[in-house]
Amino acid sequence: MIIRLCKIALVAAVALFFSLVALGNFADYDSNWQFVKHVLSMDTTFPNSILHWRAITDPTVQTLGYCLIIATETVTALLLWVGAIRMLVVVKAARFGQAKSLAIVGLSVGLLLYMVGFIVIGGEWFAMWQSQIWNGQQKSFDFVTMIGIVLILLLLPE
Repeated sequence: MIIRLCKIALVAAVALFFSLVALGNFADYDSNWQFVKHVLSMDTTFPNSILHWRAITDPTVQTLGYCLIIATETVTALLLWVGAIRMLVVVKAARFGQAKSLAIVGLSVGLLLYMVGFIVIGGEWFAMWQSQIWNGQQKSFDFVTMIGIVLILLLLPE
């Protein structure tokens, strides 16, 4: 049972992480808005880059992108909290494996947000790697690593 409790605690820790990230985006909207706006507009990438045609400078589209990020963070947090609670309720039961499904979905959504949203789209499509100021690739990789480790541990049999 200790392994199951550890898995629940790890899922809850990632749920807390996503809760605080989403709360931070609601409470201090402008800080991360600046990050998203600059990455999408590609205004701090290499000046002579031929990739600037990819830039999104329309404030409405940028805002929609930012809202999608915040919504994904919020949904991820909710899935993980509900998943952790479901696992805790059946921690001693044979159906514990089935109770992990929402947590697995939540971890997968969180992984996709940082892997696809920030590393692939932000990092490569919008050339975030070229920016000295607005480059979140390393933090995104850190988050992917954290979430991925928890997902792997959750998927291991008890």
